[in-house]
Amino acid sequence: MKKNRLAAIDIGTNSIRCIVVEVDKSGKFRVLDDEKATVRLGEGIIRGGAISGAGWQRAMETLSRMKKIIDGYGVAGIETVATSAVRRASNGEAFVRAVAENVGLKIAVISGEEEAELAALSALHNFDMEGTRYAMADIGGGSVEVVTALGNHIEEIYSLELGAVVLTERFITTDPIRQGEYQQLRRQIRKTLKATFAAGDIPVQCLIGSGGTMTSIAAMVMAMRKEGYGSIHGYELLRSEVVHILAMLLRKDLKERRSIPGLNPDRADIIVAGVTVVDELMELFQANLLKINERGIREGLILKGLKKRNLLPAERKPRNWRDSVLEFAHSCHYDEEHSLQVTRIALEIFDALASPFGLGEKERQMLEAAALLHDVGYFISYAGHHKHTYHLVRHADLFGFTPREREIIAHVARYHRKALPKKKHETFTRLAPPDRLLVRRLGGILRLADGLDRRRNSLVTALDCSLSPSTFMVRLVSEQDVSVELFGGKTKGDLFEAAFGRRLLLVPPKAGVQAEDRKLKTEG
Repeated sequence: MKKNRLAAIDIGTNSIRCIVVEVDKSGKFRVLDDEKATVRLGEGIIRGGAISGAGWQRAMETLSRMKKIIDGYGVAGIETVATSAVRRASNGEAFVRAVAENVGLKIAVISGEEEAELAALSALHNFDMEGTRYAMADIGGGSVEVVTALGNHIEEIYSLELGAVVLTERFITTDPIRQGEYQQLRRQIRKTLKATFAAGDIPVQCLIGSGGTMTSIAAMVMAMRKEGYGSIHGYELLRSEVVHILAMLLRKDLKERRSIPGLNPDRADIIVAGVTVVDELMELFQANLLKINERGIREGLILKGLKKRNLLPAERKPRNWRDSVLEFAHSCHYDEEHSLQVTRIALEIFDALASPFGLGEKERQMLEAAALLHDVGYFISYAGHHKHTYHLVRHADLFGFTPREREIIAHVARYHRKALPKKKHETFTRLAPPDRLLVRRLGGILRLADGLDRRRNSLVTALDCSLSPSTFMVRLVSEQDVSVELFGGKTKGDLFEAAFGRRLLLVPPKAGVQAEDRKLKTEG
């Protein structure tokens, strides 16, 4: 048995999910295995009130397989919960006993409020929402859990019988879906939400969504945008995109829905009900932004299990994006002095260009992250380390950044040396045109900053930058000979000039200022 390994199983109405993790001394865990099976345990419960024989058998086979996988990892414990289907089924208690006897899993049947708390625990672990008023929603097959919060403080928790499987079985009998049936479905959702949130005006800045419906929406939007990010965790989309996805789904019959890029065919029959719930929730909360939490309840279970076993530090400092980047950089044994120097120079250049070129705080954060991480590819090999950097950063768990932002950071870091962005670079051409321009600009700044620390000994103490319609002049401030750094900057200024449409002028330190600085230091 390995005391630092833990497993969690979430037995839902539509699917069963299992996750196995390994935790280190700092309390950070990595996923060793993540298994999902569409079981439809709740199939027919609305009509018959009980778990069907077929659903029971599918669940038993799935849980038996998952238990064998978990046993192979030698975990210290297994957290297993069942939600809406088992909660409402007349034979739910018998199912729990059968699983204990035949599979060896002890199931806790949790309430809707407990489901919501687990989903919220995961969301708070993955998103920096300091000072933000927002809502979290986890859409399952049998129920929807909704949490409203301000920063890290939960305000209200709700559990509603608006799961995608339950709604589909109650209202959808035709294929393609008839307008009358769909209107009944939408009216029921709206009626339930209005009765629950009677206070009326409750605007939030964004909705954080978890569960299969949410991840399916993200995957469909990503496919429509022709984006190829490595993960949908942290993916962001707009209310208008949810509306467009829903309209597209309603135009198709079941067979056509099963072929939609990004949508799991097993979910095609219940997706309309699920997306309609999302649409109505965003309307209710006046939320224009949807953030996707791919992990949800099963990660909440893991966090709860780690706390119960004292495998998390007693006091954990709130995570932020910079700490996450530095943690990853240290794990790759980065050259701290050089990376911090390149970052400082890059941000000085950025600040001189931000306003004229419409670059904001988020772009500054992405540049800072890329500068700190630009050489982590050395962890694999010096040869082609810029390419290794791209792959390492692209798949890194960087807190506070969306998949799109991680992709941009990875590209900016990748272009700090060697070839400039080209059409034959497949991952670069997959980026949207505005993002390709942003990569060129931030990459140009990073490439220049890297050249200005050519000897990796932080000789440049400051920059004096000035922008004109035709040139960008950078005067170096230093007490030392910086001829090598000037050469390095000129050599690596090619991408900068192309991206910003300005001739780059690098100027050595003023001799008088340099002498005055030395005099003041001597007198001091």
